[in-house]
This record gives sequence, C-alpha cells and structure tokens, in this order.
Amino acid sequence: MNNNTTKKLIIDDENSVGIVETKYFTFANPPEKFVLSNGSELSPVTIAYETYGKLNSDKSNAILIFHALSGDAHAAGYNSFDDKKPGWWDMMIGPNKPFDTNKYFVICSNVIGGCKGSTGPSSINPKTGKPYALTFPIITIKDMVVPQKKLLDYLGIKKLFCAAGGSMGGMQMLQWLVSYPDSTNGAMIIATSPNHTAQAIAFNSVGRYAIIQDPDWNNGNYYDGKRPDRGLSIARMIGHITYLSEESMHRKFGRKTITTNKNSHDNNIADFTKEFEVESYLQYQGESFIKRFDANSYLYITKAIDDFDITDGYENLADAFKNIKAKCFVISFTSDWLYPKEQSLKIVKALKVNGIETTYTNFDSPYGHDSFLIEDERLKKLFMGFIRSLEVL
Repeated sequence: MNNNTTKKLIIDDENSVGIVETKYFTFANPPEKFVLSNGSELSPVTIAYETYGKLNSDKSNAILIFHALSGDAHAAGYNSFDDKKPGWWDMMIGPNKPFDTNKYFVICSNVIGGCKGSTGPSSINPKTGKPYALTFPIITIKDMVVPQKKLLDYLGIKKLFCAAGGSMGGMQMLQWLVSYPDSTNGAMIIATSPNHTAQAIAFNSVGRYAIIQDPDWNNGNYYDGKRPDRGLSIARMIGHITYLSEESMHRKFGRKTITTNKNSHDNNIADFTKEFEVESYLQYQGESFIKRFDANSYLYITKAIDDFDITDGYENLADAFKNIKAKCFVISFTSDWLYPKEQSLKIVKALKVNGIETTYTNFDSPYGHDSFLIEDERLKKLFMGFIRSLEVL
C-alpha cells in the first residue's frame, strides 16, 4: 500500500476515526509519588493515551479499552498519513462499529512498564538521567490499572459506560472490576484467565530466558549500544505460537516448504532455518516485533501476567467478585488453547454466584487466542448486542 493509497483510504473511509493524536498524562510529580503494589515508588509517571469520538456533556458515554501484551494506546485510526496500518483494534472502534464513535468516547492507554509512551524501563530515570533499565520496579496488573483510573479522574469521568479487554487486557478488566467495582455499567472480559496456568507461565519463562541469554542484553543496560534483538525475536516467536491454533496454522501453512529441494545445501552447508513456510512466518513475526518493542518491557510485562492472580487477598474467585456491580459479558474461543473455555467458565461461575448479570459465549473460531483481533462480522454483532443491552439499563 503506497502513501497516496493510504491517504485516500483515510479520507474516504466514513467508518474510520481518521488521523488521531497520541496524548500524554503525567501524575505523581515530585514531591508526590506513585506507590506500587510491592511498596516501590515512581515519580513522575506518564501515560500515553488516545481518544476517539466525543465525550458528552454529562460524561456518561466513555468506554475504556485495555490492551494486550504487545498492544499500546494506538487502538484505532492512523497517527499520520504515512501509517501503513491502522490501530490494533480498528475493526472494532470507529463510526458504526461495535464501539461506535458516533455515540461513545473511547479511550485506550499504554500500560506502565510498556515502551510506547508510558513510563517503563526504557524511560529516563530523572534521578540518574539514564534509562531505568532493571532499576525500574517490578509491576503488577493492578499497578497497570491504577494509572488508568487516574487518567479517567483527570478527564472528569466518574463512571464508564463500558470497559473491555482481551488477553492481558482481560486481566486488566478483571482487576478493574475488583479494584473499582462500581465504576462501569458494563464489562467485556475477553479470552482471558483469573490466573496463569503452569503451561502458560512456562511459555513466558522460556521467552524471558531467550532475552536474558542474548549476549547483547547486558543485564538490561543495552540502550546505548546493540540491543538483544535475537533474544526478543525468539521470545516473540515462542509467544506467537501460543496465540495461534493448530487448525489455523494447518490452513495457512500445512507442511508447505519454501525450497524446491528441502535437502539442498548452499556451499555444502546444511540450512536448518527456513525449509517450511511456517518457519519463515514465525521469523518474520520475530523480526517485525523487535522494530516496535523493548526487550526489558517484554520481561516486565510477561512477569506481571505470570504473577497475576485475581484471588490474591481473597478466599476464592467468588469472594474476589463479591462487590462487582457491572453487567458482564465473558467470551472465550473454541480454538484458544492458551486460555481455554474452562478458565472463562470459572469467571462466569464466580460472577453468577454473586448474582451478577452475566452473559457467556464460547465463540466458534479457528484462529486460536488471537481470534478477538481477527475481522469477523459475527463477533462484531455479538459485541454490538452487548453494547446495546447496556443502553437500556
């Protein structure tokens, strides 16, 4: 897609939010401090965020979107005419889309610990004038949620019309409901889990190990030199496998090869890197990821995901959900083996034990965990149906 084509699409598409600006909100300016779950402190803290649509006069039409591990504040539209792709959830956010910006004021921010504008390990530590690197404190999902509540307070929004998140965004959604049980009318809890299984932790652990074993990682102090691109690329490749399904990989790649003779050698040296199309695809995903993500952020965020357990401090899941006031929509995907339906059903059961109005769908999709990021008119209709059900509350 050339630049002129991109410009024409932005200008002509009546269902796009068009060109959007990333904004920044800073809090905990000295001498104030943001105290994290483990008692560590940050000051100041900056949150990158984007908004789509207009906030109404009584500020009752706001929808908050939580992003997943590799996401950011740029959820819809384009930041410039040079962008080749729109935001990560553009299919869902915009005029006449499920999160209809003709009606709603949609907000998405980059989590702390990230690397796309919010304070994280690549940010400058004001005490040293150098990137935080590993001096950045360990963060939790709860620590990610608190700054977003402060952002809403800054915007003057006392109660959300709805909030939604998938994967790590779904964990944030759960934490939001527990931390601020009366702060939203509706909640969309998508492809997530109340805590990580040993298998899920194992995949993240191997990804982190790939990064810290990269000779260029340098104990996290790589910002003035060569970066641990190999380790981060491998981590992304491992993670990406968990986002797909066997069916979708078989449909797309099967056992197709990219060489005419899979036993051929160049200069009599065996090549173990790119025989199958799926190998080439995963390597492309890894190489693309290192251009937009920071290795230290990957370490911090995956650790926060692994440490997440919404029942911490409570007797059980039902006890954690006892104060929730929102109407909830829980959705899992039939081919998602990272967060299978059994984990969503635990959430549903705990919500219903508390008498919370809850709708659940195990959505039929072959695309694995990433199904909520794939264009699907059936999924859009489900989202729209839930949003409309909130309009009559």
